[in-house]
Amino acid sequence: MSTTSVRLDDELIEKATIIGRALSRSTPKQIEHWAKIGEMMEDNPDLPYELVRQAIIAKAEREAGKLESYSFG
Repeated sequence: MSTTSVRLDDELIEKATIIGRALSRSTPKQIEHWAKIGEMMEDNPDLPYELVRQAIIAKAEREAGKLESYSFG
């Protein structure tokens, strides 16, 4: 992963620091999280936030090998 320096508004950084601390994320990781959600919401404007949030959680569970197969019927 490459790193690039960008200038961000001080209020955004302060808010990300507070929310990130509450959710056990670093400030940069919190901003990345918000960016990921923003990108998903813009790509899928008809989807509710909760569905997008659950998709992010499901992806993390799959990557951790914690999903079980589901059989229909």
